[in-house]
Amino acid sequence: MDGTTGHGGVERPGNITSDFCYVDAAVHSAGLWGSAGNRPFLGFALPRLQLQLAIIFLVTQSLHLLLRRFHLPRLISEILAGIILGPTILGRYAYVDEALFPQEGDVYLDLLSKIGYIFFIFLSGVKMDPLTVLRTGIKAWTIGVLAVTLPLGGSLIMTVLQQTEIHKYRVPAYKAIISIQNLFPFPVIASMLVDLKIMNTELGRLALASALISDMVSNLSSTLITYGRVGIMSFADVIMIHSTFMTMCLILFILCVGRPLSLWIIQNTPEGKPVTRFHVVIMAFLVFVVVLLTDNVGLNYQYGPFLLGLAVPDGPPLGATLVNRLETLVSGLLAPLLVTFCGMNVNLVELFDLEFVGMVWVIVGLCLGMKLLSVFVPAVVCKVPAKDAVALSFIMSTQGVVQMAFYYYNYVNQTYDRETFSMLTTSVLIQVAASSLIVKSLYDYSRMYTGYQKRDIQHTSINSELRMLVCTHRVDDALAVQKVLDASYPSRESPMAVYALHLVELAGRAHPQLIDHQLRQKSTGEGRTQKLIDILTSFEQQYAGAVTVQQFTAMSLTKFMHHDICTVAFNKLASMIILPFHRKWNQQGKVIHDSGSLRSINCEVLELAPCSVAILIDRHKVRRRATAPGGYAVGVAFFGGADDREALAYARRMARSPEVSLTVVRMVPWDIYAGDSQWDAVLDAEILKDTRMQTQDDIMYKEERVKDGAETALLIHAMEEAFDLIMVGRRHKEDTPQLMGLSEWNDLPELGPVGDMLAAPDLTLPLSILVVQHQNIKSI
Repeated sequence: MDGTTGHGGVERPGNITSDFCYVDAAVHSAGLWGSAGNRPFLGFALPRLQLQLAIIFLVTQSLHLLLRRFHLPRLISEILAGIILGPTILGRYAYVDEALFPQEGDVYLDLLSKIGYIFFIFLSGVKMDPLTVLRTGIKAWTIGVLAVTLPLGGSLIMTVLQQTEIHKYRVPAYKAIISIQNLFPFPVIASMLVDLKIMNTELGRLALASALISDMVSNLSSTLITYGRVGIMSFADVIMIHSTFMTMCLILFILCVGRPLSLWIIQNTPEGKPVTRFHVVIMAFLVFVVVLLTDNVGLNYQYGPFLLGLAVPDGPPLGATLVNRLETLVSGLLAPLLVTFCGMNVNLVELFDLEFVGMVWVIVGLCLGMKLLSVFVPAVVCKVPAKDAVALSFIMSTQGVVQMAFYYYNYVNQTYDRETFSMLTTSVLIQVAASSLIVKSLYDYSRMYTGYQKRDIQHTSINSELRMLVCTHRVDDALAVQKVLDASYPSRESPMAVYALHLVELAGRAHPQLIDHQLRQKSTGEGRTQKLIDILTSFEQQYAGAVTVQQFTAMSLTKFMHHDICTVAFNKLASMIILPFHRKWNQQGKVIHDSGSLRSINCEVLELAPCSVAILIDRHKVRRRATAPGGYAVGVAFFGGADDREALAYARRMARSPEVSLTVVRMVPWDIYAGDSQWDAVLDAEILKDTRMQTQDDIMYKEERVKDGAETALLIHAMEEAFDLIMVGRRHKEDTPQLMGLSEWNDLPELGPVGDMLAAPDLTLPLSILVVQHQNIKSI
């Protein structure tokens, strides 16, 4: 195709001539060395678009790799990439402006970015559950409603007072800026919480609930104000009636077609299976149909896909599959393209009306100040700590891709000019960067798990209630932890409180949930969760009067699950958290499951936990051996240190059970003065002295002298044959002579050198290992 443009005429009957233009678009190139006439390689649309996308992606990723070290979100890199490639910097050079990013090529980038944004808004609606509004507390309602109504009232006052002082050409821009500034888009706030890794914290949950309410209230209020403005025009009654009627028709179409279609797809999908590719294509086609209808109704094109997303049931099977299939492409490439494309239309060099530019910044500053105060004051009244209230204010007031889309929409419609659009885009850049840095400095989520109280087994009285938090992902985890709890000898004299947290990956939802089954709350997941609940319920019934079990289900993204674990442990004053190991074995001792995400959760919990932590490694079956004199043989490998003392304290509690035989094997170095510090040596000696004094038929104490890690490894392998459960500490000093050389072969640092050896994938014995870490002592 040569891209020739020409004019022609066709003579019709009646001597009527119809003139027309035709354009032969140059799309495909014959190749860099092919025959393309006088047209250069970049004169063809497809290779130019591919090169543009590659350059945009390269610049954006490079900036993100640099700026994420300063805890700045990806949106900053996307805007800066656009500004760098636009007329502010590189676009000033003729080759870049005319060959690489010519004006006629903008239509393709514009189209791709809008398609990406349409699906981004649709998926945001899919992830949201409108019924969550009904379940939020009075605190979220108070903050969410006042955060919208107070700035709205102030904005109306600003509009009335300033309208007479602004040139009539600038009045539409003035009103548009104020209306967009007062938006509280839920997707933007949720994205910020994910970037800051605080979605599952107390502040994050409050921000999500408040943002959902604010988003709905702000959209409703803006719609009513728009219709009100049209209604007060004497000549626009017919327009208002027509627009209202068409809007109602659009909503009815979504409710009568989109919602039933979604339910039909769910009903025809087998339980536990994702929806088919054909169903995903149908939903994508319906998105485009709704966009077409929305545009013809006269609304902004993004409202239709968002309403359709709300009509789709969140979670599996449909919502989860839509998110899994579309999220990577939409959120990773297409939606960010809109932000970068907006940045490419920014020109910070050529400014003409400096007076109105200054007014734009004054409007942005006043609106931001009103939003901050409208969140901060209600939050303080609702007894949110002042520091957290400030952080919440900046979270709720942040801006993002939704505001950018509205700014660009008004720019294309010529509501305001290029310099106004440039200032507004720059304001988004500054607000996002400032909000992220301020919230990061004000809110340290790890401090919420810090306390003065010692939460461990070692300092828990033998006759006091032992509080344990057990985490399960699979049925195997529940069966394995039940065996350990059974060996812990709960009795009326030494009761046990078990808090069971069933971890379910959040799929197709934006809201994390912590479901308390004691309050008769139900999870949407599935029969697997019910099986986990039944296993620990039967354990409670077995030890009626000695054990109380409270069960929870945490539905969250895997990268935030550690917050749920630590929060429940902190609130319930747990002494120990028992985590499942990320590998699972079958009956033949072969590894059948290896979860990297579960391993990541365990590592995060070990770092942040407010109490002691143990990782339970189970070989699918922990059976009693006929050769074991006490029925269930427990061994403790003791090297010294806080973690080993905690493991021994738990083992001594188990030793009270008549069915448990405990053996403590102390590895003593040849040089008795080497290894632990003097204070650690004193504490080790004290607990070992108490253990030897309690030595009975069911407790055996041994000391083995070892020279280095090689001799220790031989003894550990001998213990594998003799015990059903081996307990070891996780951390030891680097200069511990008994472990010399073992650290070099440590593949799983979260288990320590001994735990890593016992977790070897090729071990085929029916053995369980409990790797214990004593409570981290944090300064407050």
